[in-house]
Amino acid sequence: MNEVVNRFHWKCKHTWRRSAHNTKWCLIGCSIGDLGTILFFQITQIPWSTMGIMTLAIINGLLTSITLETIILLRQKMSLSQAFKTALGMSFISMIAMESAMNITDVVLTGGAMLTWWVVPIMLFVGFVFPWPYNYWRLKKYNIACH
Repeated sequence: MNEVVNRFHWKCKHTWRRSAHNTKWCLIGCSIGDLGTILFFQITQIPWSTMGIMTLAIINGLLTSITLETIILLRQKMSLSQAFKTALGMSFISMIAMESAMNITDVVLTGGAMLTWWVVPIMLFVGFVFPWPYNYWRLKKYNIACH
């Protein structure tokens, strides 16, 4: 175990590229559900609390990310149950970190549940950068990835 810990480092360009690719797919999945939910409430003007909308957006972001990653893994010839377990098990911490970062950014910059032309790129950037080191670490230390 100590040998593995001692060999771990943050300098592998190949691992950074691969973990960026994995993080990108997670971001796409999370963003579809998260931003779609916020946009729905913004367009329909349904009178929900900001906290209610943000909570639903996070849940929908997690669900769409798990769904997208399961589909990607199915295309790699995994069984449905194996693909679902892999998508859920390997990247759920990353998804929660991503969703939290994106929604905290939204709350800090707009008060929450408010998509504007300038906040979306910032939310996506923060949502990508925040879990990326975790995805690198997991890939480098355990050689575990979702894609």
